[in-house]
Amino acid sequence: MPEQLSITLTVNGRTHTKDVAARTSLADFLRDQLHLTGTHLGCEHGVCGACTVTVDGRTVRSCLMLAVQADGREVTTIEGLKDPQGAWHPVQKAFFEHFAIQCGFCTPGFFATAIELLGSHPDPTEAQIREYLSGNICRCSGYQAIVEAVQAAAAALREQATQGHAPRERALHDHERG
Repeated sequence: MPEQLSITLTVNGRTHTKDVAARTSLADFLRDQLHLTGTHLGCEHGVCGACTVTVDGRTVRSCLMLAVQADGREVTTIEGLKDPQGAWHPVQKAFFEHFAIQCGFCTPGFFATAIELLGSHPDPTEAQIREYLSGNICRCSGYQAIVEAVQAAAAALREQATQGHAPRERALHDHERG
């Protein structure tokens, strides 16, 4: 039996303490032990981006990170993007409204990556969006709808900021950083 280690991490605002095999990936831990199946496994080599989640406010490929490396950290998956009242994150809403979701397999990784981008670049150019998302592979689309969705989400977040509402991704990052 593989060596088991006890880890404690916060996922989507909930603290979990679990025993895990030392070589278990964060993706497998999220899916198999926490039953958060929104984190998808594609290539399992860190190339496709489907498994992207945030750890302490930064995107990581959860197929490449070991669960034990997440001990004591804050993880956000697609299941944690809605606010406490159940409202979608502006990125989720924009993807839906701009038909940027087809099969949905790549979507969780695109959400995490787009939210990180918009946290540091609130008004990105199309070139910046394409560059930032270039590590995420979508097999269904030509990416144009995805780029348009990120542009729309950026505009929505800027609008929230001008109305005196803190952008949700800033609040998410502040929460993750503790």
